[in-house]
Amino acid sequence: MLKKLLVSVFLLVSALVATAQSLPVWQPEWDQQEVQDWLLYPIKPTAQVYSAHNGKNIILYNGLLKRSFRVQPNLGCYEFKNMSNGQQLLRAVKPEGRITVDGVEYVIGGLEGQKEQAYLMYSWLDTFHTTDRSFQYISYQTQDLQPTLNWKTKMWASQKNQPKGQEIRFLFKSPLPALSGVEVWVHYALYDGLPLISKWITVTNNGKKAVQIDQLVHEVLAVVEEESAVVGTADNMAKPNGIYLEHNFTFNNSMRAHLSDQATHWLTDTSYTSQVNYDLKTPALMEVFPKKGYGITLSNRESLTSIRSYELLQDSYDRERKGMGLKKMYRTIAPWTTTNPIFMHLVSKDDQQVITAIDQCAATGYEALILSFGSHCNMEDTTAANIQKWKKLADYAHSKNVFIGSYSLFSSRKISPEDDVIDPATGKPGGAFFGNAPCMGSRWGLAYLDKLKIFMRATGFDIFENDGPYPGDVCGSTSHPGHSGLADSQWKQMELQKGLYHWCNENGIYVNAPDWYVLDGTHKVALGYREVNFSLSREQQKILNRQNIFDAMWTEIPSMAWGFVPLTKYQGGGPEAILEPLSEHLDAYEQLMMQYYGSGIQACYRGPRLYDTDEAKRKVTEVINWYKKYRLILNSDILHLRRADGRDWDGIMHVNNQLKEKGLVMLYNPLEQAIERQIQLPVYYTGKHDTVQIREKEGPAKAYSVGRDYQVRLTVTLPANGYTWLVIE
Repeated sequence: MLKKLLVSVFLLVSALVATAQSLPVWQPEWDQQEVQDWLLYPIKPTAQVYSAHNGKNIILYNGLLKRSFRVQPNLGCYEFKNMSNGQQLLRAVKPEGRITVDGVEYVIGGLEGQKEQAYLMYSWLDTFHTTDRSFQYISYQTQDLQPTLNWKTKMWASQKNQPKGQEIRFLFKSPLPALSGVEVWVHYALYDGLPLISKWITVTNNGKKAVQIDQLVHEVLAVVEEESAVVGTADNMAKPNGIYLEHNFTFNNSMRAHLSDQATHWLTDTSYTSQVNYDLKTPALMEVFPKKGYGITLSNRESLTSIRSYELLQDSYDRERKGMGLKKMYRTIAPWTTTNPIFMHLVSKDDQQVITAIDQCAATGYEALILSFGSHCNMEDTTAANIQKWKKLADYAHSKNVFIGSYSLFSSRKISPEDDVIDPATGKPGGAFFGNAPCMGSRWGLAYLDKLKIFMRATGFDIFENDGPYPGDVCGSTSHPGHSGLADSQWKQMELQKGLYHWCNENGIYVNAPDWYVLDGTHKVALGYREVNFSLSREQQKILNRQNIFDAMWTEIPSMAWGFVPLTKYQGGGPEAILEPLSEHLDAYEQLMMQYYGSGIQACYRGPRLYDTDEAKRKVTEVINWYKKYRLILNSDILHLRRADGRDWDGIMHVNNQLKEKGLVMLYNPLEQAIERQIQLPVYYTGKHDTVQIREKEGPAKAYSVGRDYQVRLTVTLPANGYTWLVIE
């Protein structure tokens, strides 16, 4: 009886605190407002937090997305709506999250009492209740959106603005004595101009006793199912199309977001008993949490911040449109990925080769030099002599207006039995993603991070190319200073890796890494290619490279990816595979450059030099000048015209309705003879819906009418084994 009385008093005080702040009042007619296409036009309503007339609801709204919460008798999300098409994404109210403390699981917020889980009626909300095992909603705070990274750069970028919007955070506490002092903050960030919301949770221990956070589920959504099937399982049934979720807990070297995802779980909901599936196996419950858990012990005043999720609402099944939305999301939430310096990948044996490469970069318009793997730069050597040598070379590069950086390998190598990942199954080194690998939380791993920072800070290096970043290895060691044991080894190592990338961004250092740390500071990830293909002939490489570009650009912006051009022998192959001597293969060299620069993608031109004759120098300079002239449109998003197949023409098209050049088209002919073809250009995303001006190269422009399908039809002639380009204005 006393326990129930204490809980009742706790809830009453919580309700009074929660309603103490004021918000602008939501206007119901906004639900019926016409919505412009956010991929083309600025959206006037900015992100804002509102209160409903009844004082019981808090509403997040930005003209494109609406997420609503009932705040009495506890907080629960009852609405998640796409304003572009009116789609309601939720079928039921679920907790805001779940937390496992000292081995016991508790729910965070939420409302009990919804018997029918297939849909939700507003009238039911007043009948819902809470339980004493749930963390209870106390209050909220709002503020302007804060950047996730204090990103700095001196390099060229198509977008340097940090995102704008509103953040709200809800405070939860538990009435249970065992959880006294444990505070849970549930954060939401709503962005201006996109149907995008972000969510994460912070847990703080204000109690005197240490607590262990074994697991933290920071998002639970009872979504409307995509497919109703009498028989099927969560693995083979379609997942909801209306929401795309990405978060910053991704690794495994797949170089693609959805394949690197280590925390999104599409689950079944046994409480949803009216679903069509007889075994209740419909994937209609989405939760976000790391499979291995957190395993973090919090002492007094210590905090844990969860994974951060980004939820983008989608209004179409069209692959191109869905990709365009995803690209705009990256440009907004990770603006550092729009940085795109023109760089060479140098293979050096001595300092003079570095000086020569710097001179060639400056002479041709290249902006950066990266010392590739196999070069003579060792960033782990922080001796005074090594630092002095590379600082002198960096100073020389900077005097020529060239940025400089180097390659460093973390994983995929052995260090020592004391510092390598310990396989929990055997208690011995091994069992890592690459077999044997160092633990980032070992003494060597922590020293490695410190050495990199010392080297880059002391030399003034501007670029860090990190091969084999932390790939998700767990470690059974109990003696490594960077983690306590197996339970926290994955989380602690990943935080160390992210911490390095955050530091780089805060110090203006550009980061290449072949893993999906995009949301935590990497600027580029590999385009996706098979390395041994660069031992094939130059003619094969041309077509394969165009296929790689075409395939990767469905979901990425050009500046996010790098490709590869082996100037010298790489992964085997004979003279037919390489470009050296460069002056003897200028046609292939030019086309490979135009394919990459024409897509806006920087390739790793790997070798000892950029040119070997004046003629080669002129050709490289000509391509770079062309790229710089059209740099903004070439760094704009890509639409797909026709994939390279070696049988007929292929091509891509950049679009940006905010520029003078609304589009730029790259067309290729792999055949031995010239061809004439009628092609269709999708001009909807250029913003020109009546007529457009199109010119071939620097020729005169011609007016074309836009069809009702937003297509323009025109005839082009493509040279044998060659290419052309068109500009849309």
